[in-house]
Amino acid sequence: MMTEQQPISMIQKSELPSKASEMFSRGYRLVYVCCTPGDPLEITYSFDKDYQLAAFRIQVPRAQAVIPSITGSYLCALTYENEMQDLFGIKVENLAVDFKGNFYKLQVKTPYKDAGPAQPKSDTGAQQK
Repeated sequence: MMTEQQPISMIQKSELPSKASEMFSRGYRLVYVCCTPGDPLEITYSFDKDYQLAAFRIQVPRAQAVIPSITGSYLCALTYENEMQDLFGIKVENLAVDFKGNFYKLQVKTPYKDAGPAQPKSDTGAQQK
């Protein structure tokens, strides 16, 4: 079944808890949360109801990487939010279950904290030796 593409709405990080609460009260399920490295960091929250996707995106300057938690509405978000703390060094405030940077066992603490945006790979054919 083809559905039309749903836009991603840009919101302020302060709006995030109320938007999540609104989605929960309207019967949406949390599909995923994705963080993209760079400066600013881009965090996308995707929700679904009856095959209709709704997504919100916030941008957070790397130097001020603090966001509010949505675990007050979606407890299951604790995995995504702890992951962002561990991998990107984002501080998630009011997280229902906070592993305090120990959700994953990592060789390098916050490996994507200083990573830039993904660079497209060039297709140069055969690799040189």
